[in-house]
Amino acid sequence: MIDRADRHADTPAVGFEQKVVTCGEAVERASAVGNALTAMGVQAADRVAIMLPNGLEFLDTYFGLAAIAGAAVPVNIAQRGETLRHILEHSEAQVIVIDQGLVGILDKAWPDHRLRTVVVGDHPPPGAVPYAELAAGSTAPPEISIGDSEPIGILYTSGTTGPPKGVVADGYDLEPARILLGHVGAQPGETVYTCLPLFHGNALMLSAMGSIHNDWILRLGRKFSASRFWDEVRESRAVSFTALGAMIPILLKATPSDTDRDHDVRTVISAACPAWVWREFEERFGVRIVEFYGMVDSPGLLINAEGRVGAMGRAVAGVEFQVVANDQPVPDGTVGELVFRHPSGPLTHYHRDPEASEQAYRGGWFHSGDLATRDTDGYFTYCGRLKESIRRRGENISAWEIETVVNQHPSVRESAAHAVPSELGEDDVKVVVVLETGQVIDPAGIVRFCQGRMADYAVPRYVDFRSELPKTETHRIRYQVLRERGIAEGSYDRENANA
Repeated sequence: MIDRADRHADTPAVGFEQKVVTCGEAVERASAVGNALTAMGVQAADRVAIMLPNGLEFLDTYFGLAAIAGAAVPVNIAQRGETLRHILEHSEAQVIVIDQGLVGILDKAWPDHRLRTVVVGDHPPPGAVPYAELAAGSTAPPEISIGDSEPIGILYTSGTTGPPKGVVADGYDLEPARILLGHVGAQPGETVYTCLPLFHGNALMLSAMGSIHNDWILRLGRKFSASRFWDEVRESRAVSFTALGAMIPILLKATPSDTDRDHDVRTVISAACPAWVWREFEERFGVRIVEFYGMVDSPGLLINAEGRVGAMGRAVAGVEFQVVANDQPVPDGTVGELVFRHPSGPLTHYHRDPEASEQAYRGGWFHSGDLATRDTDGYFTYCGRLKESIRRRGENISAWEIETVVNQHPSVRESAAHAVPSELGEDDVKVVVVLETGQVIDPAGIVRFCQGRMADYAVPRYVDFRSELPKTETHRIRYQVLRERGIAEGSYDRENANA
């Protein structure tokens, strides 16, 4: 970022709503935050949680921490309850930079926390540090800087098979990302747009970091809104945007308009575009979809820049991908677990979880937990999750985080959450509930109990009451049986019930 500012100090770097920040200003803003955090006592490798929505404050804090070799811990702003507390405790964060509207959620999730709290907003609570004090720090370059090969924080997974795991980079290989970003086709000085959240790797690594490395202007949206999306894209003059699969059918459902092609976008960088909307979206909006697959957990990308509808892509940059069963390769066309390995060996580990790290990288291959097939041309196609998980509107959700909350209801004996098909091309959430003997509660009450105790995207859409759950002889829930039942007749649907 500093190198870019030296070359293009007065050119735009990022725009958010009505504010445009130049490259030189971006370095000064990050330096101010970094220096102010140092004055607060934050030292190299100290962990600072960032629980902010999209905005300049997020970028300033993240890059300010990078400038002083601090370790950023981005936190999903939708997290609640035990999952939020787990991330903050497990990461060993000492400071949290948090939006004013989320302070009460933090206090509820962890009433006796001792985090030093920096609050973004006009009315910080007593004892909190106003973010304005960070923004007013010295703009001189911090004395400590961080190199490209050094880890700069912890990114937490979505916890699809249990509590979220913290991913720490032990090394970097930027070549797969460079190849993907090369397919954007944007020239230096052109604009790319994202409304995906910065607390996820997609927007943070591809859009924000990619803009820095490629001299693009980043136009940042606050969040995805189907009604505002194309207006924001047109106003930004963006030539590319990033999308999660669920966004594409939502945008396609809008009433066709004469302005559908009234924009400058040439390329859409997509993850999990449903095959059934791929060509229709390209033709209606006059864009080209480049599909990719990647994980925060370990470097390596599959890229489909050839328009192979429904395929995640082929391996690039020397990273090997295979489909296996019982850790042995299976023939092309056979469903199995997707595994991959980097030529330099493992480049990540899970924070404070050596057993999970060893299990993930067993045999030298990273085990993704995703099911896939490979065709004879080397293209991989996604086929679901090896273990029970739910992917809803671009977010990975674990059954664990839903069940942990539902099971806290005083009338509930046990529960099981699982995926059911969604009309948007991914999953919806269903929870099957077994009540305590003699207890009665309506399904809307289960939904209300979940709201505020978990991320909004994790709140079940469907609720079904049963006298017992199907289990194995070792008392493990048989999720496959529940999935096969699907949306049973009589299941409560909160969307149709206006819950």
